[in-house]
Amino acid sequence: MKAAEPYRMTDVLVIGGGLAGCSAAYAAAQAGLRVVLLTINQDASVSSSYYAQGGIIYKNPADTLADYIADFQESGAQLVNEKVVEAIYTNGPRLIEQILIGELGVPFDRTPQGDIALTREGVHSRPRIAFVKDYTGRAIQERFHKKIRQVENIEVLPNTTCVDLITLAHHSLNPLHIYEPSTCAGAYVYFQDSGEIHPILAKQTILASGGLGRLYLHTSNPYHARGDGYAMAYRAGARLMNMEYLQFHPTTLFSTEDERFLISEAVRGEGGILRNKDGEDFMPRYHPLGSLAPRDVVARSVMQEISRTKAHFVYLDITHKSADWLKQRFPQIYEKCLSVKIDMATEWIPVVPAAHFECGGVAVDLLGNTTIRRLKAVGEVACTGLHGANRLASSSLLECLVFGTLAGRDCAERIGSVEIITPQVAPWQKETEPLDPDLIQQDRLTIRHTMWNYVGIVRNAKKLDRAGGILWRLQQDIEKFYAHSQLNDELIGLRNAATTTLLVLHAARLNKFSRGCHYRVD
Repeated sequence: MKAAEPYRMTDVLVIGGGLAGCSAAYAAAQAGLRVVLLTINQDASVSSSYYAQGGIIYKNPADTLADYIADFQESGAQLVNEKVVEAIYTNGPRLIEQILIGELGVPFDRTPQGDIALTREGVHSRPRIAFVKDYTGRAIQERFHKKIRQVENIEVLPNTTCVDLITLAHHSLNPLHIYEPSTCAGAYVYFQDSGEIHPILAKQTILASGGLGRLYLHTSNPYHARGDGYAMAYRAGARLMNMEYLQFHPTTLFSTEDERFLISEAVRGEGGILRNKDGEDFMPRYHPLGSLAPRDVVARSVMQEISRTKAHFVYLDITHKSADWLKQRFPQIYEKCLSVKIDMATEWIPVVPAAHFECGGVAVDLLGNTTIRRLKAVGEVACTGLHGANRLASSSLLECLVFGTLAGRDCAERIGSVEIITPQVAPWQKETEPLDPDLIQQDRLTIRHTMWNYVGIVRNAKKLDRAGGILWRLQQDIEKFYAHSQLNDELIGLRNAATTTLLVLHAARLNKFSRGCHYRVD
């Protein structure tokens, strides 16, 4: 990696290297713009997108726009923005064919006739999901990052953590810029290898930092899904919405550890049945779609069944499929189960819910524009309205591809037509007080336990009030700690996590109506 430069400028700054960030960076670069892409990991391809198992919504020959809308609305508890569904329906298949298949060569599974194989998942009225075994996200991410590293006008900076967005009102050295409309001009960036913090100024900034599942004790999300983007956008003054709608995936592999391995919804799409400890196919008692009901319904039903039967988990049964078939269709899941001495061809898989996907986020339009000028948001950090109150299976990768691409292309038009103010900003003032890693670790655990126990799958006023007391005091303490300590990635993340928990909590307390994955029992 290059040594950090004290000051740099670019046309487009993309914060996050998942599929949304890659799609935006690639589209902007193809339009001739200079792009800097920040990735928080050394392996730039690793993100939440990387771990997506199931697949990506493609198309069924029988599909109509009305079918799409009906399925999205059924899953999203009738809170889905239908204009966004139309954009997905119109642009999705074309971009999959043009970019993923044509330019990246993603090896989607094929039928014996050579057509793209399609599977069905929960709520989908017919098979329309393209997949690569059970590691679709990994297949896409590895090829996308290989591609963008070949693009001359994209600079990828691994091991970089965004500290805060730069806005004219907050950071410009020109005092008269406070009278300008709320405008983003880049970000302060922490270079993990050197420990230095430098501003990167940009004509357009695209926030693609992923979700917040790691705020919960049990989650399917990777380490850095801690809410960075939501917190930075909030501090910059952007509008956020629907933060209470946090989806819990109903089937992760049961473990006594905090880590949860995702058992793809595609397993149920291929005929897998949820059973309780007595062997009963219990889901038909809760929903007419049985094991293919919306995820919020399945997650609550699983927890209710666990409580009713006084068990620690329920089972996922796909033993009607042969070992050879399972090894071919779900090689990653099969091997993981074998590693814990479960042969899914002959044994039921013990599963429990875990925090998975934030349906809300930074409010955006169809081109990713936020309420702050020159700031876009795409992917899980953004709220397009596609997911409503509960995400439809295999829609996230498609959302990343479509709206990342549209946002990147729009950057070129905006840069060419709008006067760009490039402010002078102050260098970052380093603090010198040594970090106490024990404080960071304990505060992270407090956040994760509190969110899981009080702001989880089932909520009520007493739980939310208890969480508010704990998390508000903790956030104040963390801000004091942050203000005087030397920064590193963990402390930056802890501060963002503390802020984001309060955003979720505040939204959950205000919304007293149960809908989708925001379920209240009071």
